[in-house]
Amino acid sequence: MLLTVLLQAAAELGLAKFGACIGASIAVLGAGIGIGRIGGQAMEAMARQPEALGDLRSSMIVAAALIEGVAFFAIIVCLLAFFL
Repeated sequence: MLLTVLLQAAAELGLAKFGACIGASIAVLGAGIGIGRIGGQAMEAMARQPEALGDLRSSMIVAAALIEGVAFFAIIVCLLAFFL
């Protein structure tokens, strides 16, 4: 009940759009950091075990694609919140 009242008040003040954009930007920053860590850790693992290059590369690409999907979703949420 209280949450509904607070959300309606925030929508009237335009704070809901601002909050959605801030949340989406934090998600995009987190995705960038995550992809950077995946790449760094994969390079380190490839340097230690060159024979596992193919397995590491495919796992890295799948994980980076999933994180990138979350980042695209956050950008779409931000744009929808900003323009609607």
